[in-house]
Formats: sequence, C-alpha cells, structure tokens
Amino acid sequence: MSTTVETVSAAARTAPAAVIVAIDGPSGTGKSSTSKAVAAQLGLSYLDTGAQYRAITWWMLSNGIDVQNAAEVATAADKPVIVSGTDPTGPTITVDGEDASGPIRTQEVTSKVSAVSAVPEVRTRITELQRTIAAGAEKGIVVEGRDIGTTVLPDADIKIFLTASPEARAARRSGEVKGSDLAATKEALIKRDAADSGRKTSPLAKADDAVEVDTTELTLQQVIECVVTLVGEKQAAK
Repeated sequence: MSTTVETVSAAARTAPAAVIVAIDGPSGTGKSSTSKAVAAQLGLSYLDTGAQYRAITWWMLSNGIDVQNAAEVATAADKPVIVSGTDPTGPTITVDGEDASGPIRTQEVTSKVSAVSAVPEVRTRITELQRTIAAGAEKGIVVEGRDIGTTVLPDADIKIFLTASPEARAARRSGEVKGSDLAATKEALIKRDAADSGRKTSPLAKADDAVEVDTTELTLQQVIECVVTLVGEKQAAK
C-alpha cells in the first residue's frame, strides 16, 4: 500500500500543474494556429471561442432571425445547443447535433458575427458556456478569443495578447482564402476591429496583466515557442 501511495505522490510531483491560458487579440494575429499548437504541445485542452459566436450566428441566419435586430437575436440566444470539442488536434463544433465546422466559416457568417456578438444576451449565454468548459478541463486549457482575459476568465493563470500590423494580418488572411483581395481584406479587418473594440459589452481589449506579443515579424513557430515558454514558466511557478 505504501509503495502505491509513494508512486502516486511521485507522479503528482512530476506532472505539470494544470493552467488556464487566455489568448486574446484581433483577427489575423495567429491566435488559432498558436493556441492549438501550444495546447497540443503541452497536453492541454483547447477552445476556440470565436467559433462559438460564429456557430450561434450561423444558427440565427439559418433560422430566419434578423441579425440586425438586437431584440430578435436576444430572444433567440438560448435556443441553439452548441457543443465544442476541445481536442487541439481536431477541435469540433456542433449546433443542435449538426457539424457546423464548415458552415460557420462562410463569408456571410463572417460579415454578420460582430453584430450578433455585440448583443448582451448572446455574450452572457456564450460566456457561461465557455466558463463551464474551462472549469471542466482537468489538465488545463488554452482559450482563445477577444475578451477571455478581461471578461470570460479574468483569473486565468496566464494572459497573452497577440497583435500584428493590419498589413501583416491582411496578408495572412488573404493567404487563407484563395482569390481574396488584399486591400478589401485589410479594410474588412479594420472594420471588424472597430466593431469588436467599440461594442459596449465585453469589447476586444488587452487585460492589464496580459503579456503582449507582436507577431508582425515573427514566424508562427517563433510565436508558438514564445507562448510555450511563458506557459511553462507559469506551470513551474505553481
């Protein structure tokens, strides 16, 4: 019996401490690629909160909700059942049991998600969902979004805010979508920034205690290594 206890105790001492990592920032800064890679490398769960807002937007559009009518959106906010898989090597998202990973990435959803996300009832619903998922991640989790460190998980163990120049972000986004116009992509990103930063409820903002990482001149691998180092230091200190 004592040998078993000693073995368990030794395992507990050597296992990395569970951490909640909040990664915020605007579109095109490398949040998703970085967050998934960091989570996979450190054995943590992963949550793309933006996908949840896209999912509820897609549901609204699919069900004839006028997404420009805040009252109508608010009334419907509790209706869809959104389930997020947290495996960083293959994150999933379903709405009412239907795989939504493809449909939520359409241009129509992209152009409407800021309006839906700005509705307080939507943010309350999704924020509760995000907190529940984070609380259930036994080994820790990397949560990426726009208001994670400021609103969703203000007590996260480590907060990182990724930034990049509008030009760099537009180039990355254009590279992801074949045939896209660079100037139009840059204009859309700046417009999205203004909408996300200017909304009254949980705007895009850097938490006071967040570490800012400018990814403009960095490769994706360099950003990943930087974040892994920051998280590793926090785990070691716990």
